Amino acid sequence: MINRKPIYVEILMKVPMETLWTYTQTPNLHQQWDLRFSEITYIPKSNEEHPQRFLYKTKIGFGLCIAGEGESVGNKEKDGIMTSTLKFSSSNPISLISDGAGFWRYVPTVDGIRFLTRYDYRTRFGAFGTWIDGFIFRPIMGWATAWSFDCLRLWLEQGISPSVLIRRSISEIVITISLFSIWVYQGLVPKTCTKDLYQSC
Repeated sequence: MINRKPIYVEILMKVPMETLWTYTQTPNLHQQWDLRFSEITYIPKSNEEHPQRFLYKTKIGFGLCIAGEGESVGNKEKDGIMTSTLKFSSSNPISLISDGAGFWRYVPTVDGIRFLTRYDYRTRFGAFGTWIDGFIFRPIMGWATAWSFDCLRLWLEQGISPSVLIRRSISEIVITISLFSIWVYQGLVPKTCTKDLYQSC
């Protein structure tokens, strides 16, 4: 069955509300910890009451990037809860996402701030796009969102910069792939050689 559920991620941040709001609502800080965006640029507002429009880019490798635009609105609710709603879209023909919407919510608790997000989007390329999204792209987006939230938590709580975490993650992936390759080689190659030896006899 194809997974079409909205992406939902939640994490507890043991930092003041003002700090968390700043690191999630300031473009040059946001783009450092969020894997989903390589660059975020706010468009100046003519009126402070208007939604905050922005442009974004995401590098996908081989010199290519996905560009899009969106707008966000921050609201303060009862009990000190803050919410930032979001709409986004991309006219880039290679973008799987055509448009979407979601929110970030900041909920104060005795242990810290419950920082959570829920978002969904529509895809291009018909049934093929739906299949790619359900089995590959959406799970990757969910993982990237969760990793980014944890990256932000470690940055704010322990002072570990996102660039350090990214390098560590890349190193761990390389090591894991290398160990897996050695395991496969040790498990298959000797047996293959032995089989060939018996056949030659």
